[in-house]
Amino acid sequence: MTIIITVVMWRTIKIDVQVGELTLPKISQSEKSFADTSGEWNLILVDRNHYIPNNYQVELTELSNGKKVDSRIYPELQQMFNDARAEGLALFVREGYRTTEEQQKIMDEKINEYEKQGYSAKEAKKRAEKYVAIPDTSEHQLGLSVDINADTDKCSSEKVYQWLDENAYKYGFVKRYPEDKTDITGISNEPWHYRYVGTTVAKIMKEENLCLEEYLEKYK
Repeated sequence: MTIIITVVMWRTIKIDVQVGELTLPKISQSEKSFADTSGEWNLILVDRNHYIPNNYQVELTELSNGKKVDSRIYPELQQMFNDARAEGLALFVREGYRTTEEQQKIMDEKINEYEKQGYSAKEAKKRAEKYVAIPDTSEHQLGLSVDINADTDKCSSEKVYQWLDENAYKYGFVKRYPEDKTDITGISNEPWHYRYVGTTVAKIMKEENLCLEEYLEKYK
């Protein structure tokens, strides 16, 4: 009887472990849900549920500091920077377009950072994904988003972020990951990350306090 109970318990424990391992399956290429790129280019939704298709291509324009963006957003981006600088702000594009490899490197560095703090590999990955987009789900890989920072030797980050929050929509850019939308976007507050959606859409999103997911659900 003791032997039977032991065997049953062993089988139960073994099954529980196996089930636990199945809770986080690796997503194969065929199982991924890809972003719809057949509609308006400026409204492509890319997030952890919508991967960038392998055949997605973008024509890039290089900025003065070597960063690159989709050529279609460059005129408005340059005008926004010109106007901000005319008001005494010192700002620059810290990040623009990224390749899959570059995005993976950033993710690996963030995971490693958490592991050094004592987190397990699983927990480190989970925490990293709150701040870094999973490779092939980053808007930077579309070339439509920019991380804008202040030259803190000349002005504060707060002034730059405030100006962008109040004015970026006029040029077709929106704060992609605002603090009050983290439950929808899945990404923590990033006051520096701006996404181009076009002036018409940006105005609506600003006036109605919508993130891109909400706008697409309401109007598309």
